[in-house]
Amino acid sequence: MDWTKPKRGEFGRQGYVMQAKFVREMWDAWRNGLPPRPMATKIRGPRKRGSSRQMIACVDVDYRDVGAVAACVCFQSWSDGTSTSETVVQIHDVEPYQSGQFYRRELPCILAVLKSLPELPQVIVIDGYVWLGQQRPGLGAHLYEALGRSVAVIGVAKTRFVKAEPVVPVLRGRSRSPLYVTAVGMDVIEAASHVRTMHGPHRVPKLLKRVDQLSRGWACHETNRG
Repeated sequence: MDWTKPKRGEFGRQGYVMQAKFVREMWDAWRNGLPPRPMATKIRGPRKRGSSRQMIACVDVDYRDVGAVAACVCFQSWSDGTSTSETVVQIHDVEPYQSGQFYRRELPCILAVLKSLPELPQVIVIDGYVWLGQQRPGLGAHLYEALGRSVAVIGVAKTRFVKAEPVVPVLRGRSRSPLYVTAVGMDVIEAASHVRTMHGPHRVPKLLKRVDQLSRGWACHETNRG
């Protein structure tokens, strides 16, 4: 890893800019249409090209005995209870798990499902952490770099990682167990406010639960109600 101190305005208080050769190569492969070559299933139609409205995407990945399934749910407003588009991608070749380097396995799957969109969203919400500590990027920070720092990434985790910072706990509904929010490309306080206002009365917002169910195959593809 090559770490360089950021210029003013790049990451602000978020820490250091990571220049990872692996992530850059993955980004180049994604832009050039190289493997992985997933099979994508459109569940609902995406936003039209050229639309000036904000698009937010929640992504999640579920691993199978062979391969993985990545899902993406897009919506326009943080308070939306239904999506504007949903996509499920089957990925046959998945990197083996490496302790301490989970992003090497999950990042290509997320890039594969994002590739199926007509354009990148303005904000991407992942299941996990953006930062694992000072000068230590998590999955979200790697994704931010892979997308050329053009898209804000918010991490929403259900369990506390002690060394993660900066992190904001968010209580939702009647739950006494917070969600742990981290972010890059957006102030973490603002990101936490968005997560707090997401639709749903329970701890986990409705559309985050939806994308999890789609990746696991627990949701019905023909409907998107509720």
